[in-house]
Amino acid sequence: MTGDSLQPLLDWLAAHPGWLALALALVAFLESLAIAGIVVPGVAILFAIAALAGQTGMPLWQALAWAGLGAVAGDGISFWLGRRFQGGLDRVWPFRRYPALLDRGERFFHLHGGKSVVIGRFVGPIRPVIPLVAGALMMPSRRFLAFNILSAIGWAPAYILPGYLVGSALGQHLDLPPHFYPVLGGSLLVLMAIYLMLFRFQLGLNSDSRLYQQLATLMARYNSTHRFWRGLSSERPASGGEFPLPSLMLALGCGALFLIWSLLVSATSQLDALNHWTAGFFSILRHPWLDPAMVLLTRIGDPPVLLALALMAALALGFRGYYAAAAHAFLACVATTILVAGMKAGFAIPRPELVAQPPGSGAFPSGHTTGITVTLGLLASFVAREFGARRRWRIYLVFSVPMVLIALSRLYLGVHWFTDVVGGLLLGLSICGFVRASYSRYDQVPLGMDVVLGLALLILTGWVTGYLAITWDTAMAAYQPR
Repeated sequence: MTGDSLQPLLDWLAAHPGWLALALALVAFLESLAIAGIVVPGVAILFAIAALAGQTGMPLWQALAWAGLGAVAGDGISFWLGRRFQGGLDRVWPFRRYPALLDRGERFFHLHGGKSVVIGRFVGPIRPVIPLVAGALMMPSRRFLAFNILSAIGWAPAYILPGYLVGSALGQHLDLPPHFYPVLGGSLLVLMAIYLMLFRFQLGLNSDSRLYQQLATLMARYNSTHRFWRGLSSERPASGGEFPLPSLMLALGCGALFLIWSLLVSATSQLDALNHWTAGFFSILRHPWLDPAMVLLTRIGDPPVLLALALMAALALGFRGYYAAAAHAFLACVATTILVAGMKAGFAIPRPELVAQPPGSGAFPSGHTTGITVTLGLLASFVAREFGARRRWRIYLVFSVPMVLIALSRLYLGVHWFTDVVGGLLLGLSICGFVRASYSRYDQVPLGMDVVLGLALLILTGWVTGYLAITWDTAMAAYQPR
């Protein structure tokens, strides 16, 4: 479809904006659908329609939601078709004529398993083929659905946001600050570089992957980059001097996403509708029976609790002789505190006025979400190292549960906007990635219990229990709805 043939459709949608949601969902559906996604230039059409959505004032969250639903449906139909034609896909057009498409998808799926559903959505030539292959190879339906929804959550902003922002700037004449586009452009370039490294090289981040070897060779050409590479590479003999590429990718990727999210929150009103809708939704859920549980969760994420946890961890690690680990735990706490406090003051975004005594600091980003993400993210990374690569995702899943619960408690109690919580999560993951990359040079801390660690846990438990008991009545009164 050329620009000339696309223009009548855009003109019609501009005259009938009520159909924009359906158009976004339909194009996203075709872009993700097996075979059709190979033929339809979905990326260009999505950009054009997303720009029109931004120009006409369609809420951003609606554009993302409709595109995401269409993508989930397209992959779902492709998965069903794979089940339907399993064993006979090579006799169906276009695979009958171009068998290399199917072969490439099968090799990719066998290499990455369930992750290929997430990765494949971002890799052009095999994007519409992976769900088909997953169905043909009898991937469990529930597992596919989970990966399908997860990938759509990341896919929708990547494909919709650029066009939507362009349309918003053109149609609504937004008064954007001078730094908006340079920061946005730099962040998108970082994300694009990570995309090329992770997905185009088939997520090869370990030391024996092609991507890792190519980067190591490139860094070795220059003295400054070689010193940087060797400076962060692990000193443990068992690791063979491995560079912390996954941790740096997490830090840079989440950092770039946080910058983009911060621009949307601070310089535009595109996410206001989503914030107010989310606040209204959680205000409906408020119930006296749920309030104590949510107050307890949110108090666990209070700065005094997290600071005490970081201090006890640093002291325990220091007494056990792991000085580098102690220093990193302390510096992570200090960096998180300074960054959150500075950003709250700098952005100065007001909180929702839904409780009797809202906190006096700014809303963005959520300090509770940032702090618990850094704390549990670092702890999860240490615990996961004790398990095999195939079991580590379970460790991260378990540790993510309290992160999500504490973040939800802030929304339930009405002291944060949805954008604050997302910003806190992205900032926390970025800090966690940088700290983990820095510490990767040193010895892994064993997880066995000893007297020092037991004493630290006892002191911490006593402190947290006392803090919660002393401040409980005040907190319950402060978080009462207006």
